[in-house]
Amino acid sequence: MPLDPDRVQTVTFDSYSTLVDVEAAEAALADRVPDPEPVSRLWRSRSLAYTFVANAIDAYQPFYEMNRDALTYALAAHGVDLTTEERDEVLAVYHELEVFGDVRSGIERLRDGGYEPYVLSNGNPEMLDAMVEHAGIEDLVADTISADEVETFKPAAELYRHGAARTGTPIDRIVHVTAGWFDVLGASHAGMQAVRVDRKGTPWEPFAGDDPDRTVESIHELADALGV
Repeated sequence: MPLDPDRVQTVTFDSYSTLVDVEAAEAALADRVPDPEPVSRLWRSRSLAYTFVANAIDAYQPFYEMNRDALTYALAAHGVDLTTEERDEVLAVYHELEVFGDVRSGIERLRDGGYEPYVLSNGNPEMLDAMVEHAGIEDLVADTISADEVETFKPAAELYRHGAARTGTPIDRIVHVTAGWFDVLGASHAGMQAVRVDRKGTPWEPFAGDDPDRTVESIHELADALGV
């Protein structure tokens, strides 16, 4: 079903890969790892895999610690030996990831158009506070909502329902905006409308079946769709 602007009251945004570029974390590895690209990719994929497994076996830990374990695995898998201090320095890049160029102006446009913007993320509160400050959007978002509050990661419906409760908005009046395919599915399954941000022209997942309610290349394209 296509996006229905008349049903949208509140906009929730994913954080990593949606507002900030997790691929920029590769730069933190560049001075320490001979070939940083495959290490960075494995790091990211393992951190997400750990969240999926944690949901299934009730093994929650804050996302920063998931990232730490995933980095440790990725380095070991590629035969790289870093000290704890060096790993901590690499991890800290998550507090200063590069912000996509459309983020501040796009969210400001939505806010000025009468929509309440929130961040709904797997990130723990300290990570989200740092991200919002670094992105320069602390004056635009109404609040950040963390998986830490329910100790459950995306795409579990519990997190999206918690997000709706925290915003004080009926879940079917929320549109969730994300670059993550699993996040699109989770939001839709929980009862939100879901907009996929695809800045790179990547295909939709055949496993997912129905398309997202809308796919956009930027937050401004979403603002256009909402008529602001």
